[in-house]
Amino acid sequence: MEINLSDKWIKASVVGTVWAASEIVFGSFLHNLRVPFCGNILTAIGIIILISIAYLWKENGIFWRAGLICALMKTMSPSAVIFGPMIAIFTEALLLEITVFIFGRNYAGFILGSVLAMSWNLVQKILSYILFYGFDIVKVYTGLVKIAEKQIGYHFDLLWTPILLLLVLYALFGVVSAILGIRTGKAILKKSVTESFSESNRTNVIQKKQSEIKHSLIWLSANILMMLGGLIILKLTNWFIWIPYVVIIATIWIFRYHRALKKISNPKFWLLFVLITLLTVFVFSQFDKTDDGLIKGLIAGIQMNFRAVVMILGFSVLAVELYNPAVRNFFGRTSFKQLPVALELSFESLPMFISAIPNFKTALKNPVNIFSAVIIKAQKRLEELKRLQNNKNKIFIVSGKKGEGKTSFIKELLSYFKEKNISVGGIISEKQYQNDDCVGYELLDIEKGNKVQFLVKGDIEGCDKIMKFSIKKEGLEFGRAVLTKALIKNEIVIIDEVGLLELQDGGWSQILLKVNESRNKMFIITARDIFVEELIAKYVWEQAQIVQIDKVRSEDFVMQF
Repeated sequence: MEINLSDKWIKASVVGTVWAASEIVFGSFLHNLRVPFCGNILTAIGIIILISIAYLWKENGIFWRAGLICALMKTMSPSAVIFGPMIAIFTEALLLEITVFIFGRNYAGFILGSVLAMSWNLVQKILSYILFYGFDIVKVYTGLVKIAEKQIGYHFDLLWTPILLLLVLYALFGVVSAILGIRTGKAILKKSVTESFSESNRTNVIQKKQSEIKHSLIWLSANILMMLGGLIILKLTNWFIWIPYVVIIATIWIFRYHRALKKISNPKFWLLFVLITLLTVFVFSQFDKTDDGLIKGLIAGIQMNFRAVVMILGFSVLAVELYNPAVRNFFGRTSFKQLPVALELSFESLPMFISAIPNFKTALKNPVNIFSAVIIKAQKRLEELKRLQNNKNKIFIVSGKKGEGKTSFIKELLSYFKEKNISVGGIISEKQYQNDDCVGYELLDIEKGNKVQFLVKGDIEGCDKIMKFSIKKEGLEFGRAVLTKALIKNEIVIIDEVGLLELQDGGWSQILLKVNESRNKMFIITARDIFVEELIAKYVWEQAQIVQIDKVRSEDFVMQF
């Protein structure tokens, strides 16, 4: 189905791509150097981009759309796809969107929204620990705080003090980010910055990852069931049941998804495994003085870690299967139908924005000017995308069963085009009958009215065949010549009866390959319904609009011209 992107989605595509490019360029630098609070720094950069762009583009709804696009573009990361950063990016954008919508595009709205977005990093971190390890991790934390109070000798409540201190620190990060974003936005309005950056400061462009496996909706469903089953078994059964279950499903995941092995082969994972287990044993032994207190603590610690294995590996493999084209195409039939097209624009724009972003050291020297330059480049990219959007060709596939009236539908359209003096060319395939039996097909040149024999029932020496018909060379050459001329000359190009021959790289296949290259043209193609999906896939016509012959009248169809 053809999808014309709205202005908001085009802008969100540009903003989301700038944000994703910054994550790739700055993220690589910060993570490689093990910089503390690197997640907060990346969030701050995202906030600066969103707030500064708000001074150029004032529509509501751009922030959350840009966050969604940036989150999905995390699949471009060289590391395994993980839900954590993707959820964080989208939620931060959504919080900023909601706050600015309520308080307005002013200091209060931007600063409060930035504080909430930055604070989400801490909230999500706490929630993720609870999600991965269960509420037992809260018991361990509470127990440690109580032990600390006992050792110190004070009886005031220290339980929330460390978290509150961190929350204040995150909030300060948010305030600084908002101020930098506001300054950058104002600088954009005052002047145009045209700095260029040397190629030595670039991070290499990451090529789009190819799937390591063949996607499967069956595996997607199975993985969800195994993950949910693991959580239930861990909660309701004894260790001698959940240990083998987790080992089995982890082995299955690692065998099918190589990236799952990366998740648990990291030394940090095993260090945390040992640390949490020892802490759990220590806390349980302090409050449970029975003979089996240590054993209970050990089992509880291992159970928490096994839950983490199920969650971490489960989310990792789900991320792989959710990249299934069938899942992505599902969005095309929902209210998010513009999302896949916006993502395609983002992937096309990503290399350009990566090349526009300097390394982290350069950005630190003058962040306002640096981000101003990037945002101005984003404005230029927006204008370019709008021009491309306006010049995009349209494809209509008139679909129906054999003998349902597709060619008659086309002839009705031709009467309308002639009446409106619309330039139309191409071919119509007309059946030839003998005693009510189809004995062949003639090609009609729509513009000139000439006819040439194309298909003849039976065998003809020297001619290729398609099913029970022989293909006459003069008809094939005639049709190709007519269509080639129509591609150059006419506003509307009609190609009647595309199907099995073109799927086998015959017939008009060379002409069909040029459809996406054309600009400012409309293509009306007829095809039997059993071939439509294959034709769309083969010739990459994702934007094509399917016109079902039994549901649309010609007079209704022409209303859009």
